[in-house]
Amino acid sequence: MMRVGLGFDVHRLVEGRPCRLGGVDLPHPTGPLGHSDGDAVLHALADAVLGAAGLDDLGTLFSDRDARWQGVDSAELLAECMARARAQGWRLANADVVIATEGPRIAPHRAAMRARIAAILGVEPEAVNVKGKTLEGLGALAGGTGVAVQAVCLLVHEGY
Repeated sequence: MMRVGLGFDVHRLVEGRPCRLGGVDLPHPTGPLGHSDGDAVLHALADAVLGAAGLDDLGTLFSDRDARWQGVDSAELLAECMARARAQGWRLANADVVIATEGPRIAPHRAAMRARIAAILGVEPEAVNVKGKTLEGLGALAGGTGVAVQAVCLLVHEGY
């Protein structure tokens, strides 16, 4: 059995926050605002994994109303989501991520993001793809005010 999961996340970019995306710290004057470290890439991936495994979503499992998750490294959240999927007999076949922002440039950091995400998920980097897209000056995120991420993953059940 195979299942596809889709995840989406968006965060405002603000001064005074580190810019961590895909588990990698990027040199940029603004960073994602969030209850955790705000890593929209890992949040979208976590929701994709949870969705494919038929589990609750990220906000339900790690509520932003719970002080335990204040400032947490989103790599911990993604690793926990993958562990829950594995406990149900699922393994990750591949993941694909699109990062839309006019904030930090993604291209120079794609390889590092792929490697970091693969390490968190326990797969080879070839099973993870990361793409950066600009917004062409359109929409609410134009001008570098935010980052939106869409992620998809394929889980395969161990008995398949």
